[in-house]
Amino acid sequence: MALSNFSVENAKPAAKPVKFSDGDGLYLVVQPNGSKLWRLKYSFHGKERSLSMGIYPAVSLADARARRDDAKRLLAHDVDPSVQKKLDRLAGEAASRNTFGLVAEEYVDNLRLRGRAEITITKNKWLLQELAAPIANRPIADITAAEILDLLKRVERSGRRETARRMRSTISAVFRLAVATLRATNDPTYALRGALVPPNVKPRAAITDERQLGGLLRSIDAFHGWPTLKAALKFCALTFARPGEVRGAKRSEFNFDKAVWRISAERTKMRRSHDIPLSRQALAVLREVWPMSADSELVFPSITSTKKWLSENSFNSALRRMGYTQEEMTSHGFRSSASTILNEHGFNPDVIEAALGHQSDNPVRRAYNRAIYWPERVALMQTWADMLDEFRRLEPAPLLLAPPSTST
Repeated sequence: MALSNFSVENAKPAAKPVKFSDGDGLYLVVQPNGSKLWRLKYSFHGKERSLSMGIYPAVSLADARARRDDAKRLLAHDVDPSVQKKLDRLAGEAASRNTFGLVAEEYVDNLRLRGRAEITITKNKWLLQELAAPIANRPIADITAAEILDLLKRVERSGRRETARRMRSTISAVFRLAVATLRATNDPTYALRGALVPPNVKPRAAITDERQLGGLLRSIDAFHGWPTLKAALKFCALTFARPGEVRGAKRSEFNFDKAVWRISAERTKMRRSHDIPLSRQALAVLREVWPMSADSELVFPSITSTKKWLSENSFNSALRRMGYTQEEMTSHGFRSSASTILNEHGFNPDVIEAALGHQSDNPVRRAYNRAIYWPERVALMQTWADMLDEFRRLEPAPLLLAPPSTST
């Protein structure tokens, strides 16, 4: 006779385990201590076997019957339910070990093995370990597009649209690694393309007027801040290198005899080495600052430690102390200043692009720019340094006076 919910609930223990049959191999075992266990008796390849189906009341009578039916379907396909249960358990344990956090750690380790810049590794760790922390312990194969979108939208609603965009791209890279190593079957971030609000791209502020740029250079000359910071700002203006490349400049990268600064591939945005010809003025800045960092591998070390870089905000903070707002000038703006003014003076745009370290999409043209334009770049950098000296001597830009009031 089949069991009922009432009979299961009221089944009483005895001195020995008591069995109550529900039919078709399913039965309830009531232990002397009162616990109630579901069991399934079945035969596989002529051998009688037993399968645990769970504990009542966590597994109800209806649940136990559903599990019995699932087991019968497996038997109909010549699959042993006990073996399948073990395989499912092992798969679940493997999935719990293949969490998003563990695959993300492996992804970051791969970046380090590939020689990526430390700042790139730090940013990826921040995105994956801090912002993506809510999914760190989730089996990566179980994570859905909806979960990731919820994470991204939280970041987006905080006003960090560009961060949300980069986070989606970085999470996607982790999933691609998981797919390649058979720990996931797909990349759920693919479905999220177009789901985020595009970031507001705001161009970096830069001074492109020659007389105003001359005024900025005079302000740097008169700056009373940390000597290496002052020298680094001058060097930024002369070389129009990226601020991060200047802050991390190493003494070993400079060849005074050949007047060349070779930035290694791991320190450049384009991930290829970049040579910068040094003008006489740039060499003079280096010779002045060189003794100040004699005990450091860095040319422009931090104020707090000769082993640390100048902070990312140190350049812009110095500009603010000189009276320049973030809408007027940034440290990255020296690149825009040089590009704009040199183009306005009719210099070859390809030479300017090569000097800026920009990389052409055309591999032939890219190789040509690096190899053929070197003499032109040497001349360009010296001309630019001379132009900056001329800008210093220009009269300050006149103040614009308000028109006289016409009110009576």
